[in-house]
This record gives sequence, structure tokens and C-alpha cells, in this order.
Amino acid sequence: MRNTDKEIFTIIALISLFLILLIAIIILTAILYHNRKRIHKIDLSNFQTILLQSQLEVQEQTLINVSREIHDNITQVLSFIKLNLAMTDGVTENEKQLKINESRDLVAQVINDLRTLSKSLSFEHIKELGLIKTIEAEVNRVNNSRLLNIALTVTGENYSLGEQRELVLFRIFQEALNNTLKHANAKHLKINLQYSKQLFNLILEDDGNGFSPGEIGAGNGSGLKNMQKRAALIGAVTTVSSTIGKGCSIQVTLNPTQQYTYADGNDPNSPG
Repeated sequence: MRNTDKEIFTIIALISLFLILLIAIIILTAILYHNRKRIHKIDLSNFQTILLQSQLEVQEQTLINVSREIHDNITQVLSFIKLNLAMTDGVTENEKQLKINESRDLVAQVINDLRTLSKSLSFEHIKELGLIKTIEAEVNRVNNSRLLNIALTVTGENYSLGEQRELVLFRIFQEALNNTLKHANAKHLKINLQYSKQLFNLILEDDGNGFSPGEIGAGNGSGLKNMQKRAALIGAVTTVSSTIGKGCSIQVTLNPTQQYTYADGNDPNSPG
């Protein structure tokens, strides 16, 4: 009986720890929002400043995803654990043990989910995992949410494109994915990463509403123009093609062997 009470106390303590982590994530979100407002006051003509802005935007979007995951998944699981433990009174020892075992398994699931989310909070995970693994994690998150069905393919022998390039490419991918989720009303999205010695292509194709070419330059096409500017930052070219009712295709093409220098004369390929 004492062991059972001890197990219940342990589970309640873990739930309290998770709530503390949730508060910490909210505080971190507020800090990152403040940093983003501050960075907008800086002259964005400097290459490193624009990279920093991209990094902050990646972190901010990741935090939004984390917040959504906590709300839609982890919070629901914790609520079920709380309900499960509340139903241990007035039942047989056998039934009580079954509910405790079930709650323990759910706590283990939540711990694993939190561990995965905590890793995604840092920009370091892009450097550690690389572009493909980081995109795969986003694809799995969206597929699990069932908001969109995404198919990811990688062709050719992959290699590192460099930390700065992969940061910008991941931000372009993030922005394209968000546009698809918010505006395209698409059911399917195909993502293809094509590697060759002289060329790298990131291609995203959805089956959504599509739009006319003239919209790219209009106000509602600012996101697409932003992707093109980011691509130009690393010497890449973004091509957008779409037809109303026939979806949209975005292709980012990069020559990985080409050196790129930003307009201010700084060489982002040099160390440091």
C-alpha cells in the first residue's frame, strides 16, 4: 500500500515539474519576442544581422510549434493522467495498480515528448542534425497533427551546405510550410531535396488553391518575396510557379560550390 502511495506521489511530482517547464517555455517565448522587436531596430543591411534575424525567427516559429504541441498533445495527456489517478479511490488494489501502471506509461510518453521538444528549442539542433533531419522533424510533426499530408524525398548523396546556408534554407522551408498551412487549403505537400555536386534544389509542391502570378508582387505575396530575398542572401534563386486551382510550386536552387559575398563586402564564407 505504501508503495502505491509513493508511486502516486511520484507521478504528481512529475506533473508539477511539467507545469513548471510549461511556464519556463512561456517566459522564453516572451524573451524571444522581445529580442525580435529589438533586432528590427538594427540596420538589416549587414549580413550577420540578417542571419541573426533568421535565427530568431526560426526559434520563434519553433516556440509556436512547441506551444501548440503542449496545448494539443501534452496537456491532454496530463489531464487524462490526473483523471486516471483521481479514479483510484474506492477501487480494488488490482484496478488501482492497473491505473497506476497506465499513468506511469503515459508519464513516460510525456517525458519523451518533452525531451524531443526541448531539443528543438535551440538553434544548435539545426547544426547538430543537419538540414534533412531538421526538416524531417517538422514533417513528422505536421503529419502527426493530420493538418496536411507531407511526403519527403531526398535524392542524391547529401552533404552539408554550411551552417549559414542551412539556417536560411530551413527558414525558407518554414515560411513556405506555414503559407501552405494557412492559405493554400491544400491536402498534400511534396517536398524534395535534390543533391548533386554542382547543384542543390529544395522543391515544395502543394495541391492547394494556387494563385495568379501577379499576386507575388502584391501585398499578399510578401511572404514569397521574402523567401526570394532570403535565397539571394546565400546566392540561391527562388522560383515560384502557380495557377489558380492547381496548387503552387516553390523551388530554391543553389550552387554549393559558388562563393557568395553580401552587398556590404563581407564574406560570409570566411571563418567567424
